Amino acid sequence: MVKKFLFVTFILAFTALANLTIAQDSAPSSHPSSESFRLTELAQGFTRPLGLENAGDGSGRLFVVEQGGRVYVVQDGEKSSAPFLDISSLVSQEANDMGYTERGLLGLAFAPDYADSGRFYVNYTDVDGNSVVARYLVNAGDPSIADPNSGEIILFQQQPFANHNGGSLGFGSDGFLYIGLGDGGSQGDPYGNGQNLYSWLGKILRIDVSGETGYTVPDDNPFVNSGELPEIWAYGLRNPWRFSFDAETGDLLIGDVGGSEYEEINFAAAGEGGLNFGWNTMEGLYPTGFAPAPDDTVLPIANYDHSLGVSVSGGYVYRGEAIPQLRGVYFYGDWGSGNIWAAWRNDAGEWQSELLLTGTGMLISSFGVDEANELYVVDYSGSIYRFDPAG
Repeated sequence: MVKKFLFVTFILAFTALANLTIAQDSAPSSHPSSESFRLTELAQGFTRPLGLENAGDGSGRLFVVEQGGRVYVVQDGEKSSAPFLDISSLVSQEANDMGYTERGLLGLAFAPDYADSGRFYVNYTDVDGNSVVARYLVNAGDPSIADPNSGEIILFQQQPFANHNGGSLGFGSDGFLYIGLGDGGSQGDPYGNGQNLYSWLGKILRIDVSGETGYTVPDDNPFVNSGELPEIWAYGLRNPWRFSFDAETGDLLIGDVGGSEYEEINFAAAGEGGLNFGWNTMEGLYPTGFAPAPDDTVLPIANYDHSLGVSVSGGYVYRGEAIPQLRGVYFYGDWGSGNIWAAWRNDAGEWQSELLLTGTGMLISSFGVDEANELYVVDYSGSIYRFDPAG
């Protein structure tokens, strides 16, 4: 136990020193307060919504991902009558008659040049429960709908169990596509995928999809010349449920769903690949007992125990203009409790985290931002809420 304590203490000190490199002008100007904002319902009528994205094409549209395989457009607070994309016939559908499932249409990301290329990407579990990342195109004659026949499978991962599929997608400021995959499921990572660099499971992948078809591996990925899987960007994750990039700094923040006791938020500075976030040897700030923690383990910037929630949903750093007091604050929530937290760096560059909202009544499945970087939260019960100034 003494060795474990010393290890955790060392990592915490190392992490605090690393955090001092932040540009202080990107930090919030004051302590965030729940009194500075309110949540306003923007749209409703969705079925098991799991995500919200914008296309970055100047249209002001929001795209809401439904777990069953459909994507709807929200514009001026109105949900489109017909889906933008419907691939429900391709995705796992157990939840229709068996209750909640972690499978389905799980992620959506628009290419940085979407306005010109019409390309976007989805992450879903297919009818056999395996993970698929596919590229689609918008309809050439109608920007309100996608071409359902344009799908090209970019990446395929067989899943050993029904849970921990990850599912997040996002483009970094480097223009590369990042993909979140869980450890393969069951409990405790029985196959040791989190620490296995010969498996995509339990990882964040980073690929270049700018070519006409398929993908290539960026030359500066951390394991390109190691003999291990070159697509891997970060590892040691249990079930990364929603990662995002700080729109100002390019930093990567990852919500990683915990096992029996702790939920966590992980951080990687912009361009910093190869980080090991510790699963299955660490859960939150604490050893799991499955195996000794590797020396290169990077501990989370925030964690909470299951008295406050059961499944973290990672969010975004607020970079909008509507609520200046919140600029530089990272928001995240919990699916089970509906709690919402804020995390930020203080004047010394040290991460702080505080529970801001309780009793929201929401099943928080995701967060999202619009083209102006204003923040939204997705309620799995069927609604989208916007962070608005209080008053």
